[in-house]
Amino acid sequence: MTGEAPGVGAQVPLVLGLDDPGAVPSVAGGKGASLGRLARSGVRVPGGFHVTTAAYVDFLDGGSLREELPAATSVVDGSDAATSEAAAARVAELFSGQPVPAATVAAIAGAYASLGDDVPVAVRSSATVEDLPGLSAAGQHDTYLNVRGQAAVVDAVRRCWGSLWSARAISYRAGRGIAPGDVSIAVVVQRLVPAEAAGVLFTIDPVSGARDQVVVSANWGLGESVVAGDVTPDVAVVDRASGALVSYQLGGKKVMTVADGGGTLETETPDDLRSAPVLSPAQAGELGRVGLSIEKLYGEPVDVEWARAGGGELWVVQARPITTRAGGPAAAAAAGDADRGERWNDSLAGDYLWTNGNLGEALPDVMTPATWSFIELFMGRMIFPPGVPGYRGYGRIGGRFYANVSVSMALLALVGISRRRFPVLFGPVLGRLPPVEEIPRARLARWKAARLMVPATVRSLRRVNANERRLPEFLADAPGRCDRLRAEIERSADAAALADLWPAKVRPLLVEAADMLAAAGSVGGTTLVSVPGKLAALVGEADAALLLSGQRVEGTETTSLASLGPVMGLARLARGEIDRNDYARQYGHRSAHEAELSMPRPAEDPGWIDDQLAALDGNGRAVADASRDASRDADTLLAKRDAARAAAWQRLAREDPRKAAAVGKLITAWAPAARGREAARSEVIRSVWVARTWVQRAGDLTGCGDDLFFLELPEIFGLLRGQRAPLERIPARRAAYHAYTALPAYPALIRGHFDPARWAADPQRRVDYYDERAARTTEPDDAITGFPGAAGVVEGTARVLRAPEDGGQLADGEILVTTVTNIGWTPIFPRAAAVVTDVGAPLSHAAIVARELGIPAVVGCGNATTRLHSGDRVRVDGGAGTVEIVDRAAGPA
Repeated sequence: MTGEAPGVGAQVPLVLGLDDPGAVPSVAGGKGASLGRLARSGVRVPGGFHVTTAAYVDFLDGGSLREELPAATSVVDGSDAATSEAAAARVAELFSGQPVPAATVAAIAGAYASLGDDVPVAVRSSATVEDLPGLSAAGQHDTYLNVRGQAAVVDAVRRCWGSLWSARAISYRAGRGIAPGDVSIAVVVQRLVPAEAAGVLFTIDPVSGARDQVVVSANWGLGESVVAGDVTPDVAVVDRASGALVSYQLGGKKVMTVADGGGTLETETPDDLRSAPVLSPAQAGELGRVGLSIEKLYGEPVDVEWARAGGGELWVVQARPITTRAGGPAAAAAAGDADRGERWNDSLAGDYLWTNGNLGEALPDVMTPATWSFIELFMGRMIFPPGVPGYRGYGRIGGRFYANVSVSMALLALVGISRRRFPVLFGPVLGRLPPVEEIPRARLARWKAARLMVPATVRSLRRVNANERRLPEFLADAPGRCDRLRAEIERSADAAALADLWPAKVRPLLVEAADMLAAAGSVGGTTLVSVPGKLAALVGEADAALLLSGQRVEGTETTSLASLGPVMGLARLARGEIDRNDYARQYGHRSAHEAELSMPRPAEDPGWIDDQLAALDGNGRAVADASRDASRDADTLLAKRDAARAAAWQRLAREDPRKAAAVGKLITAWAPAARGREAARSEVIRSVWVARTWVQRAGDLTGCGDDLFFLELPEIFGLLRGQRAPLERIPARRAAYHAYTALPAYPALIRGHFDPARWAADPQRRVDYYDERAARTTEPDDAITGFPGAAGVVEGTARVLRAPEDGGQLADGEILVTTVTNIGWTPIFPRAAAVVTDVGAPLSHAAIVARELGIPAVVGCGNATTRLHSGDRVRVDGGAGTVEIVDRAAGPA
């Protein structure tokens, strides 16, 4: 019996020999077509056969699957992982009730018998959108090793078909614009190589893109441990021209994959093999020659999976073009292995400039996988441009959030913002940038990017325009809505009910909050960024900062900037104007780690309010204690600011009424944009608390507790539906998370490939700017300069703090110096004479709060925490953006 393979237009067999010329991608899938090509060219490939796409089509046609698949996948939204998970669950249900047609069973049985008597085989998925130029799909579909017997092979084929509709594969295709109807799948069945060693080779350096070397990774046993990133393999570098071994680095090789019964087993590598090189120089050279011969066949660089049998025979088990290389969207295999190895490092994508500038204050922490999956949902709607397939506008480096300046610059050029204008417009948002000529270009396919950007721009503008009108209503309703939803989540009694809450209520809340923040940040176009500069040109830096402060809700005497809310609320609490419940309800969602889902919300801690009051006063003294410096009280500072602002307005109106009118017009445009941005950000964080509650409840109902913060959203959904396999990934992810959190904060600017551990181990590391092109870390600038955050000049003693929890060390009138501040630092600001940060921009938290309180601030210095030490006497000029060391401390302070 035969079936029609999609796109072929002719009847094809259910099974084909591995080297059959008819094994084209539409029939044998990308992987199968590649293996067939290798076999026909004489490359040593294990014998086997293809179960063609015709067999898959017959499976679909055996029941109602062809009609029901479109409906099951119609719910998929590329920006919402939950929809992929829901679709995958429905397809799995459909597949479970569908038998493999008898003709296909017979064809597989005959082909399998021709390989020998009960031989062990590898059964590999081969989708029609896999292992193709520009589309790797690496790791998206299943492979089963050491399968024995006809029934087991048929079952493995069926499971491979099902993997075409896993949540991960659905999300992968949705993110690349591949419609469900445009994909099919074949399966490759091959003799299993009884490998004593295996690994992967790249015919170019997968990190640097250098073309003069072949890089080979190797481990003992089967190759799964290397491909999956579960082991640190040996790495051999072979000279391309001579085939000579250039270098050989022994890996840890702690585990290896071996055949076991009817499958595989990961086991500890014997001690004698851990310390022994897997490859001799001659074997490494042979692998290099094999790789280059395959590169010549394909006409482009390739990555090759290889295996060496016990007798020394070398086999190729897979090969594909390196779909992306350094200087392009990604160093494909390196980036893929990094993800599987829990390296969380998008700097491997190529020569790009990354910054955590202004965003570093909102997302200062290493993110758990749960947090990252939620952040991706937010950023896909909040950041513009978010990127195009293959070119990320943002990502993780060592688990921390960074924006890709190179990609954003290239995409915005398509809507008329030149490279020269980009730093002027976005420097105040992204933070300090190097000269534009030093920012590497993202080599985008202009026509493709433009085709994607134009509709994305239109959709974004429409969404912003619609949401601007709804922003006041959302801000008024969000607190109560979040409280009610958290209560409903906590009442969920079973996993299925909790899973249903996500698409019904939780995700819509998060999406709406993200949309409202995007709308709030877009009000008035570039008003938020441009007005401070225009005001400074009219009245000077000091008066501009003064006149922009004190924005109040119309008709009240209450400041309306959410960043200042916690410190003002504490003052009201201390005066008895509100009670503890009121304070917790209004501000209990805000903290220094508010975007990290695994961190408790302040309101969850019974002692939190007492700690806040102590931080406001300093050193644990009671708020009413007469011994403290009353001049550093928030109310006193704001009152002085009000008086100075009123005097400035009077002076300006008296000296130049026309200028006063122009200034008033600018502030009238700026104030609602500033208020809206701050308020919307607060409600986004409140919605994040809802997300945290949902994950916590999932942990309760599944018995996994806080382990779920180390799973991503699709995996949590799978777990709620009984899929326990993702739990196996938790130990490695937890280890990666703790390894990254043990490192110091990374540079605000990173160019090229960045290894956080190697950087942290360098005693001469530069903390403001890492540039891969330098032989060593680049020399830091001795000068301490940054953005003018809040005008004013003050001289005093520096106090370098690591975290807001160290706030008790800051004495009244000292100068606060730290890496980055956010709302969790607000209670200690009134005690500071000035604020200096490594990370930040004119719209950052430190600048906003310091301006409101009349405290000079210099933000985004990059090197302040390394150049300054507690006890140093310094002079801070917030208007000029400079910090001068007047006198060094005699010793530790």
